[in-house]
Amino acid sequence: MSTLKNKTALVTGGSRGIGRAIAERLAADGARVGVHYGEREDAAKETVAAIERAGGSAFALRARLGEPGDAEALWAAFDEQADGLDILVNNAGVGTAVDFAGTSPEEFDRLHAVNVRAPFFITRLGLGRLRDGGRVINLSSGLSHRPGMMPAILAYSMTKASVDAFTTALAKELGPRGITVNALAPGIVETEMNAGLGLSDPERRAAIASMSPLGEVGQPSHIADVAGFLASDDARWVTGQWLDATGGALL
Repeated sequence: MSTLKNKTALVTGGSRGIGRAIAERLAADGARVGVHYGEREDAAKETVAAIERAGGSAFALRARLGEPGDAEALWAAFDEQADGLDILVNNAGVGTAVDFAGTSPEEFDRLHAVNVRAPFFITRLGLGRLRDGGRVINLSSGLSHRPGMMPAILAYSMTKASVDAFTTALAKELGPRGITVNALAPGIVETEMNAGLGLSDPERRAAIASMSPLGEVGQPSHIADVAGFLASDDARWVTGQWLDATGGALL
């Protein structure tokens, strides 16, 4: 079903994990997808190849986020491949293995540079490319509403709360253009980024699965399905919202 036929999408951090799943879903729905990556060119090329093998269209573009000029570099790379945008997915982000007591100013700044500053300026500089009636999807986290669930990574939770505030305000800003802006909040998802959670251990996996009433560990495809909805015409009346995609873990 080509619900996004003739649309162009950009997924930051689109080469791996949740980003890759979203890129593949949007491509399957008919969009031409820009797969952004920071370091792993091999992963980005494999994502593009997988999309093309499935009959979709995609291109890779590189920009290191979290450093001066990152948004400008991203859009310069995008403009070499496309002449406009319909769907922007601010997915790229970094986590932390440092607890609250050990969080240095440098670590705090790194988290905010990639998770908050980058999507803010990527979106601001991209507005001239984003067509009326478009979509902005910002990846948040269940921890933005329930930071007490994992207090050790408070600095990370703070970045996602900032994304939520950005989403609400931007929805007001872009509403007159028919552009919807929503935050998509995963819980624990089985990705490379979460390898340190010990999901390969059966007992640990069962404990994490039990956090959801559905009794499963979240998968990238679960989040991608919700992103596919938000990108579609079916979501044209949904904006300024924080969508809980934690599998009910916050109940």
